[in-house]
Parts: sequence; structure tokens; C-alpha cells
Amino acid sequence: MSMTKEHAEQLKDKPAIVCCRATKGTVITAAELEDPAIFADLEESGLIAITPETLTVGEVLGATLKKDVDGLTSLTAELLDGVKKTAPAAAAPLAIPAEADCCVSAGVLHIKADQVSGLDLTIPLGAFTGTAPILNTGQAAAPAEEIRDEVISTLETRHYAVKEVKLGDKTSFENGVLTVRKNIVKDAAKTLPLVKKLEIDVIKPDKRHIHTETIMDVIPIAAKVEGEIGAGVTNYLNGVVVVLTGVDEEGTQVHEFGSSNGFMDETIVYGRPGCPDQDDVIIRVHAVLERLTGMERRGPMAVHAACDNIIQEIRDVVRGMDASAALNIEKRDYVKRYGRPRVLLVKEIMGQGAMHDNIILPAEPAGYHGGRANVDLGNVPLMLNVNEVRDGGIHAVCCIGPASKEMTRHYFREPLVELMANDPEINLVGVVFVGSPQVNDEKTFVSKRLGAIADTMLLEGCIVTTEGFGNNHVDFASHIEEMGKRGIKVVGVSYCAYQGQLVVGNQYMDAMVELNKDAGGFESERLGENTLTAAEAKRALLMLKNKLAGVPIAGPENKWSQQVVDANKKIADTLIK
Repeated sequence: MSMTKEHAEQLKDKPAIVCCRATKGTVITAAELEDPAIFADLEESGLIAITPETLTVGEVLGATLKKDVDGLTSLTAELLDGVKKTAPAAAAPLAIPAEADCCVSAGVLHIKADQVSGLDLTIPLGAFTGTAPILNTGQAAAPAEEIRDEVISTLETRHYAVKEVKLGDKTSFENGVLTVRKNIVKDAAKTLPLVKKLEIDVIKPDKRHIHTETIMDVIPIAAKVEGEIGAGVTNYLNGVVVVLTGVDEEGTQVHEFGSSNGFMDETIVYGRPGCPDQDDVIIRVHAVLERLTGMERRGPMAVHAACDNIIQEIRDVVRGMDASAALNIEKRDYVKRYGRPRVLLVKEIMGQGAMHDNIILPAEPAGYHGGRANVDLGNVPLMLNVNEVRDGGIHAVCCIGPASKEMTRHYFREPLVELMANDPEINLVGVVFVGSPQVNDEKTFVSKRLGAIADTMLLEGCIVTTEGFGNNHVDFASHIEEMGKRGIKVVGVSYCAYQGQLVVGNQYMDAMVELNKDAGGFESERLGENTLTAAEAKRALLMLKNKLAGVPIAGPENKWSQQVVDANKKIADTLIK
């Protein structure tokens, strides 16, 4: 895998090894040189040998071979005429290795950290205080933009405390007691013939050691009072969530790519953004589908629609709550921060058809009805503003493994959206959701559309995240490349570790955040275990800020290491509270 001229310039201090057989008289260019990103694997397999006599990329460019050489030969002075002499490099600062391994460069921010208490950073003045923007794009300086904030809109969320949940004759919410009509399931599935049976029960926090079928979704209960998703007023119930489960008539788990069935207290990582919290009361809605439809698109869609019918009856009650009864009222602004680096959050979501789908901008927060399926929209990038995401603008129908699946509740309280939207040092211009198609040429199409959007936005930085691993890593790498080749500083966030190691990559994947939290690096069957949390959000934003500031990126370890992740977390916790 040869290099481009630009890539060779970035790696001029790396060892020089030819990628293919070259003949006497060949003038060495980037095209003749192997990419150093794969040297660790080649050394491990004995295919290359790097010695003290091996010259650097910068030294051999433009030199001429004295004789024929085979591929993967280390270039030394005796093989070349016209070797450039370079001054000894200054001692490099200590660097924290990358968290996720990759077939190309992958690293993190360049920091000296003997111990966290002795942290030694070289960062532009004001980089973490909000007193000055972080601007270092390598482009000619433009006239300074006035530093000011403009509030575009405000989302008001009224929080109501739920003290008890029970089934009864009528749906109501009074004095903190939520009563759900016990016969609601008979009406919820009337127009959905694929749903053969629907059940509902209430599970209290101290009664979770009970069996559950695989968990299809975790859904918050919220209702629009004024305005559309992302603006106006929303009433929200604290302390209760809906957990949707399902099987078909033969008992086959629905949404099963790895299954989260088992005991409910053991198969969920409580407290994750997309999961129930420790003290939440769970309203469980369980569906039985027509046989053999659980792996078809129409089956899971019918289950989500039926569940949304149940939640809608609760929303209609919650919508009428008086503001004076709210536990607290949260007001969140959608802000444009002029004079700060313009950055974008890109969230890759599943879009491969069947059960790999998501609903965009439903009529109600975190709802199903009234939204658009991203598969039906061709998986093309769609821009949402931060408050549209915060207000439940995404409903998850996806079936990927439970440990890395972002549930509907995850988008309702996405950690990166909160962190980036509230950071006074950056201007988060929006959140792009882009589907991951099944077919490779469609993957290329949507990535190029993402790049075209980026061309119009004057971006300086971007964070790209993805849930799951494997097929969608093809798109993930392409999205990062489309950003990087436009001069945009980009950070990638994904589950990789041992089981989900990246099999594709490019030169722009030089800052990666690992989502794995399993000790062995495998995808477990515990709901939410390997999803994005506040800890990864901090590391991703810190990496982006350092890339914007021009801080060099250190090369990755050859294999995933939890110790590296733990060390990075300590640094991020020190710098971002």
C-alpha cells in the first residue's frame, strides 16, 4: 500500500521501505514507499526488518536506486545515490497512544503525562478557559471574527417526577402517580395484524431479577406542549422508561444480533445514556410477532408502532400537566458562537434495511409515528440542530448487538451533543445523521454527499461516531476521509477493541476514541455496555481541540490496550470537568 505525496510529507521521519519491486535507476517518490501505518504487523510477521541503517522517508525522496530491490526492502545509504542529509530530530515529547487499533495511522492528542498530577501541556493561551478560540487550520489568517453568541431558539423541558407506576382502569398522572390503562394493549395493536399479542407490566427497581426477552428499545416518555421537535415546550416524565421486548410466534428473539434476553438485572448496564437508570421504574411492553417476520422490516416496524400507540395515550395525559407542578424547568438554547472554530458532529446510524433502520423527526419526542425512516430517505446525510436531537428527534429501530446499540433514549440524552453544545470554545453548527447502507457504491454515495455538505459549512473540525462495528466501519472510514481531505480536523469514535478491529482506514484516521468497556475487548450481550458515554465524549472533544490547536498526534499501539484508554481517561477528566 503506497503513499501519496502529502502523506509522505507528514511521515517524513518514518522508516523508508519500498512497497514493491523497484529497478536500478528508479527515482524514489511517495508511490514507491510502503505506508508506515502497517509496519508493526509486517515486522511481527517477519516480512520487513527495520535496522539503525534504515533511512527515513524524508531522506530517500528524490534519491536514485543503485540496483534492483525487492518489495518490502529497507532503504539504506548503500542502495541509493542522492540521499538527503537531515538534522537530528529534537527529542519528541511523550505521547499517549491511540485507543483503537487500525490498519492506518490512528492516534490521540500529544501530551506529556508522567502522572496526571504532573501534567505538562503546551496549548495556545485560552484553549481550555474560553478566553480565546482555538484556531490553527494551516490556512492564511482571515480577519478576526467578533466573538459573540447568538441564541437561535430555546427548548423548554418541564420535568415531572414519577413516584409510582401502576396499571389501572384509566390512564392518568396525578400527585406523582402514573396509572396506565391495563387494557391499553388491546387497542394498541388493532391496526397492526403482524402483532399477534401485546403485553404490558410494571417492573420496580428492586424487582428486576426477572426474565426478559431481547430488548428492542428503551424509550423515554415525553410530549410536545408547544411547537415542533427541537423548540417550544416539552413535558417529560422523570423516573420511568418504556422497555420494548419481542419474539415471534416460534419464540425467536426479535432484533437479535447477539441477544439481551436473560435476567433484567444482569443483562442491562444501568445508567448508560440509552439504558434505564438505577432508580427508574420500567414499563415493559412485550410483543409477539407473526412467525418468521421478526427478521423482516415490516415485523419490527409493527412492534415499534404498537408500542408508540401505548406511549401516545400516556403523552396525551402528560401534555396537559400544569407547569407549576413540574419538578424543575430546564431551558436549553440553540446557540451560534461566532468567532470560535466551526465544528460538526456526524453520527453514523444503521441503514442496511430489514431491522437496520431509524426514524427521523417523529411527531412526538422519541416517538415513532410521523417520522421518516432513514432507509426510505436513501441514508443521505440529514442535518438536525442540537435541540432537535435533545428533544427526541431520533427513534432507534436498529437491531445491532445490544452492547453497542444506541437506544432511542441514548439520542434523547446524547453525551457528545450536550458536551459540544455547552462548550464556549467551539461553535457546534449542528448534528448530521447519516445512514450506513448495505451496498458499497451506496456507501460511497452517502459519504460524498456528506463531503459536499461539509464544503458549504466552512468547517474547521468534526467528530464522527458510529454504533456497532464491521460493515459500517467502511462508511465510517469514508466519512472521516471526506472530512480530512478537505482540511477539516477530524476525530473518530467507535467500538473496535479486539472483536471489532478496523479492517479499513486512511491517513486521516489519526485520532480515534475507543468505546469498548469489556475487559476482553469483545462485544458482550449486556445492553448499552459499549455505547458512548460522558467519558468518551470528553476524550473526543479534547482530541479535537488539540488537533485544532496543531498539537501533534502520536502513533497508535499495535494492538488495543485498556491501559491506554484508562490513562487517556485520567487526562481528560483532569482537563474537562
